[in-house]
Amino acid sequence: MNADDRPEDENPHLDRPLRSFGRIKARPIKPRQAALMETLLPAIAVPDPNAGPLDPKTMMPEATEVWLEIGFGGGEHMAAQAATRPDALVIGCEPFVNGVASALRHVEEGDLKNVRIHADDARDVVDALPDASVDRVLILFPDPWHKARHNKRRLLQDETAQAFARILKPGGALRFVTDWLDYAEWALERLNRTEGLERMGPADQDWFVPPADHVVTRYEEKKLGDTTPVFLEFVRR
Repeated sequence: MNADDRPEDENPHLDRPLRSFGRIKARPIKPRQAALMETLLPAIAVPDPNAGPLDPKTMMPEATEVWLEIGFGGGEHMAAQAATRPDALVIGCEPFVNGVASALRHVEEGDLKNVRIHADDARDVVDALPDASVDRVLILFPDPWHKARHNKRRLLQDETAQAFARILKPGGALRFVTDWLDYAEWALERLNRTEGLERMGPADQDWFVPPADHVVTRYEEKKLGDTTPVFLEFVRR
């Protein structure tokens, strides 16, 4: 295999970060969802973040808050949160095509007008958002990348943690959830040392207790990890 035949994130000639997610498509998409990919997705897609800065106000001028969910899976959590807060712009990022298709069905069935979707790498959106422009960042069950040599692919790195702190408004909150204990410890270490972020609640708080507004998803019910879900909550000072 020559350099130009390597996967995108293994090609040294491409100046891109390592991919933090696994597969981007699995089984064939159902006809109804495939139709939504052609009709609904273009209507609610986030503007191309590589074309310039993103202004959330252009996506939903009347929004009172801006939420960013990274890796929304099948979209159940994102749709449920958007339904409870129709006044908030909910930006969802997910590169897994089947997940995007599923989320579109939830958006249509819920007649949700406040959801915008980026069907690709969330880091592009984060980089394009202005400083102090987001009220909440939600990261639920990101790919754990178990092997030590693959840890560098984890979404939560020092650089991304600082980027989340940059886009959060003062008082804005970040929620990180994982069902892999090693990743929870990894995330806690990096978030604790990120300038501008402070852990919410007492130091001895039980990190297995879900927040009041947590929405259990089908993925969570599968219990694929090695621990009960861990919830980390940080606030932007």
